This record gives sequence, structure tokens and C-alpha cells, in this order.
Amino acid sequence: MAQAPETRASLLMRVRDARDEPAWAQFVEIYAPLIYGFGRKRGLQDADAADVTQEVLRAVARAMRRLDYNPRKGRFRGWLFTVVRNKVRTFLSKQARRRAVDAVAGASGLADVEAAPVDEDAAWEAEYEQRLFAWAATQVRPQLADATWQAFWQTAVDGRSPKDVAEHLGMAVAAVYMAKSRVLARLRELIRHVQGDEHHG
Repeated sequence: MAQAPETRASLLMRVRDARDEPAWAQFVEIYAPLIYGFGRKRGLQDADAADVTQEVLRAVARAMRRLDYNPRKGRFRGWLFTVVRNKVRTFLSKQARRRAVDAVAGASGLADVEAAPVDEDAAWEAEYEQRLFAWAATQVRPQLADATWQAFWQTAVDGRSPKDVAEHLGMAVAAVYMAKSRVLARLRELIRHVQGDEHHG
């Protein structure tokens, strides 16, 4: 059975070492889709969102080397959100300036890139939680028997009653409850390891 990655040192502590390639690979796997998705929802094209994602990851790497992030001053995801939002806004501002220059020069047909205003803080928090859960699920799923995973997924995610799931899977209702509890515990443990010192922020 696979173990949770690096049980003692948190991911956030480990990425402070630029040479820790496994930590950076895990960090990118978790956070790059979140950053990219935020850019796309703000109206960036695919390539532009990918560029902004790379810029954010470079900024995080620089900040981590300088130990700019202080968990006592706030949660990592709040700090990351500030970096992402600023990079996206900078990109959109540059694009708006280019459109203004093109308009003065007589260019036409450029669509307004910026999406309708949204509650960015709430959207970021929701997407962060969803992304972390989705990542943890992909890590935990291969470690479990199919019936155990289905009992968890159908009750916790699909919202079906334990009785219906037990009948569907040919399990005792108590076994469904136990499977759900066991999988949730593993997911929470893995997420805690990833969040590390942020969990206490």
C-alpha cells in the first residue's frame, strides 16, 4: 500500500528547496490546474492562462527561496491567491493597453477579454478545496478495493443513502459506513500533509 507523501515534512516546507524535484512535481500537480483555471475563468485564452500559470509558479519559487511566505501572517492559499490575482490583473491590464493602442491605430474586432465580475475570493476558496480533494482522490483511489471506493463515492459525493449503496454493492450497511469513514480519514490525512503548516494558519 502506498504511503502519504513525505509524512513529516510538509509540502510547503519542502518546496523551499529548489532541488527537491518530487516536492515541486507534486506542488505543480496540485496547484497548476487551480491557477490555470482561475485565469481561464477571468477570460484568458488557453496559451495566455498557461503563461500566467508559469509566471505564478516562478514567483512562488522565488518567494519560497527567500522565505517570503510566513504562515503566521496568513494561509498559503490566501497568499497564493494574491499572487495569482495580481499576475492575471497585470496580464489583463497589458492586454487592455494593447487594445487601446490598436483602437487608436484603427484596428477592430478585438473582443473584451475580461469576464464578468465574480466574487473572486469565494470562487478561489471553492476551487482550491475542489482541486485539493480531486488530487487527493486520485492518490487514494488506487490504494483501495473498488467496493470500498464506490461505497465512499456514492455516499459522500453522489449523496446516495448508505442503505441504497449497500444494496447496490451487496454490502452490509455498517460496512458502507466504515468504508466511507475510512476513505474520508485517508483523504483528510493526505490533504493535511500537503497543506502542512498552512493547516494551522
